[in-house]
Amino acid sequence: MSTNLTDPIFSDETKARAHFEALRWPNGPICPRCKASDKATLVKGKSHRPGMYQCNACRKPYSVTVGTVMERSHIPLHKWALGFHLYASSKKGFSAHQLSRVAGVTYKSAWFMAMRIRESMGETNPPPLGGGGKVVEVDETFIGKPDAVFVNGRGWLNQRGTSTKRKVISLVERGGKARSFKVENFKPETIRKVLFENISTESRLHTDEAHHYRKPGREFAEHGRVIHCQNEYARGDVTTNTVEGFFSIFKRGMRGIYHHCGEQHLHRYLKEFDFRYSNRSALGIEDAERANRAIRGAEGKRLMYR
Repeated sequence: MSTNLTDPIFSDETKARAHFEALRWPNGPICPRCKASDKATLVKGKSHRPGMYQCNACRKPYSVTVGTVMERSHIPLHKWALGFHLYASSKKGFSAHQLSRVAGVTYKSAWFMAMRIRESMGETNPPPLGGGGKVVEVDETFIGKPDAVFVNGRGWLNQRGTSTKRKVISLVERGGKARSFKVENFKPETIRKVLFENISTESRLHTDEAHHYRKPGREFAEHGRVIHCQNEYARGDVTTNTVEGFFSIFKRGMRGIYHHCGEQHLHRYLKEFDFRYSNRSALGIEDAERANRAIRGAEGKRLMYR
């Protein structure tokens, strides 16, 4: 089911709050501090904001936003609901400037929302990708512009090097999820750490001919390689076309929607693209459910800048 932007949760604060509570507490309110589930009292009165509960076990007040990325935010919940749905349903991303215009908030607030929505999209303690008989494709890419140097009589010119570009490695389970990481280098020991922390060794590993995959690849059930420098892009079912398709979506979003991304924030943009790919329509997950999963993922996460 696609997102219905006429839904009252995007304009009515009471219905938006009920929507968030139903997703976070399907069986009733749970205190985020002591985890008591049967001792909550809804606090009423003009001195308390709507949706405030009193925990009769630890005596602490709480609402549906406490213990989530939305905690202590003054942005109305119906605007948070709209933000979650826009980011979940936009295949190549949604800029903070556009969110500012659509949601009617300042750019600073929109950027605040966007970063926290991306944080919500990250997996918590995810299981390894792949497994017996399954294929996991792995590839690397660079994000950013090359160095610029000043040449007398010619001005500023771009160098061909990739020393300042940000390095990304992505793991894509064929017919399944994607998981991407910003790394400092592509040395075999760096690659090995990423692979063994995120892929089952019973998997079939498919990569290109890059040397840094050779040694780690020996420890998997099978390591298939395609030789791109010889114009080989598939040999039987050995290919990296799936992970390269993921990169095409990611790069179009980074260049066409976001244009610039600070290095300190790249890992959150990767979470965003991983989330949408891992919860795509081909797996039976449509826009509304994808947004609901992102909202559920907001629990237990805080993102604070000092």
